[in-house]
Amino acid sequence: MCGIFGTLNHQTTDSDLILSGLYHRGPDEQNTLEIDNLQLFHTRLAIQDLSPMGAQPMCHNGLYIVFNGEIYNHMELRARYGLHAESTSDTLTILLLFEVLGMKMLDEFDGMFALALYDSIHRKLYLARDRAGKKPLYIYKKHDILAFSSELKTIYKVLRPTIDYNSIADYLYLGYHYRRATPYNDITELENGHFVEIDTQTLEGSDRKWFDITSYYKNSSNLSYAEAINGVDERLQLAIKRRIYSSDLDVGSFLSGGIDSGLVTAIASGYSSRLKTFTVSMEGAYDESSLARQVSEKYNTNHTVVDISFSDLRNDIESILTNYGEPYCDNSAIPSYYVAKAAKKHITVVLNGDGADELFGGYRRYVPFKHINFFNRSNLSRELSNGLLHLLPLANEKMSNYNYLYRLLKFGSFKNPLQMYSSASSDMMVGFESEFTRKPLLSDISSDLKDIANLPVSSLKKLLLMDFQTILFSGLLPKMDIATMAHSLEGRSPFLAKEVLEFAPSLYDEFKIKNIRTKTLLRDLAKKYLPDSLINQPKRGFEVPLKGWMDNELKEIVNSYLRSPGALYPEFINRSFVERLMDRKVKISDEKRAKILFCIFSLEVWHANL
Repeated sequence: MCGIFGTLNHQTTDSDLILSGLYHRGPDEQNTLEIDNLQLFHTRLAIQDLSPMGAQPMCHNGLYIVFNGEIYNHMELRARYGLHAESTSDTLTILLLFEVLGMKMLDEFDGMFALALYDSIHRKLYLARDRAGKKPLYIYKKHDILAFSSELKTIYKVLRPTIDYNSIADYLYLGYHYRRATPYNDITELENGHFVEIDTQTLEGSDRKWFDITSYYKNSSNLSYAEAINGVDERLQLAIKRRIYSSDLDVGSFLSGGIDSGLVTAIASGYSSRLKTFTVSMEGAYDESSLARQVSEKYNTNHTVVDISFSDLRNDIESILTNYGEPYCDNSAIPSYYVAKAAKKHITVVLNGDGADELFGGYRRYVPFKHINFFNRSNLSRELSNGLLHLLPLANEKMSNYNYLYRLLKFGSFKNPLQMYSSASSDMMVGFESEFTRKPLLSDISSDLKDIANLPVSSLKKLLLMDFQTILFSGLLPKMDIATMAHSLEGRSPFLAKEVLEFAPSLYDEFKIKNIRTKTLLRDLAKKYLPDSLINQPKRGFEVPLKGWMDNELKEIVNSYLRSPGALYPEFINRSFVERLMDRKVKISDEKRAKILFCIFSLEVWHANL
């Protein structure tokens, strides 16, 4: 895991600024290289081939590369294609395989990566990302200058782009920057499963999609339930084995009371003696540490419970949020930051369960989409749902059955796929569109969601695909990447392995949601590995006490930012609405109120720290 940066036609004198900005991603070694009109920067977190032979930027036969990530099956690929080298670096494997396959090599990789590969013979620069988009890559292009970076805030400091106000308006509606969008003009994020080929002399380029999970959702497998369980089991075994054996350092595991991390930990313990595991215990939230301890005891792991008191939250919150380099409003970033900080004291590589919910149906909101086609509802049913909503009191308890029913009616009341999806996922400013002074355009996400809504697949598969392309890529994976890399900790996600991503989408809906039971296949697989008490636990994640924070720990600092005469948000949302929200004069659930305030607060913290 590393940090990468590069420029074309821009001989920067800010090497120290760049390397210091990426230092937390690679504290072990920092190097630069100039070749032709290209500058390359790399900061190394040494995990594979700890010798100097693994240093970057790396050169081989006129090919140059800076690489962030891991190729877990690279030694298998060396054997398959007859590639030989003294170094065991996966970075070198990429260069060797490029000589054989070109960019078709990406199809062979099981890994997480963002890379820049320069072919000096043909004067071509290739920028690429992995299937899910675990490792970030931002691209700046203006006039005859191009730059790329692992860190948005580093590229901003070097090139000082202007703010994209339309993108900010979209963020305030959605709660995240959608796919290519960033808060800056002239900077885009390279999408997952994409690579760009750039002529370094003309800067002409083409963006190509090399992996599209949509095609796997269109293909239905004919496997029986038993065959599907065995298929997932075999693929998880392979993914976890690779992610442990492809590290020259000890690998640990995040362990909650849920089945995703429980499965990962159980399988990982077979490949690592005395596996180090880490569980969060948070005041004011549901405590899963006792459930996690059952797994730890069953597999005799070296277990640590990370007690998060949030006593320093008031002092830490600004630095936590500014790590993202853009407005970021998923409040679970806070416990993610603290648990990564604690884990780094013991290990440098940690496994997690990211991606399991989006692939196997882990959220409660998937249940109604399994049984009802919300993408093709009649006008009468929408009007009926809308009428009932106006008669019912607001839902304030997130995990309650009443809240579930309330949200179900909301899904049924929307005709627009964007409104329905936003309500089902982030549920930020849905219903308060009239409060925007600068209307969100939302053109890219509206177009993409419309395309997904028209696919010839089930309602559940549409929602799963939407989640993979939106909140997983644009929200959840950046959260884990930033939280871990802020502490030079590498997170590895077996559920996002090549073989799992190519297998899970095609499984029957009934294998994922059965009646009202979520994640059915994984729960039944878990019977093989986990204590019975964990099998039917509901999905919780990091349930932070955000409502309480808004009224207690963070009230003073949030008020200070949001009531400031120099606040940025009135450019987009009526100040009077936000002030009424703070004063509890808006009819809104406590949960949604807290989420909106935190989202706007994150915007202000980002803007104040530019």
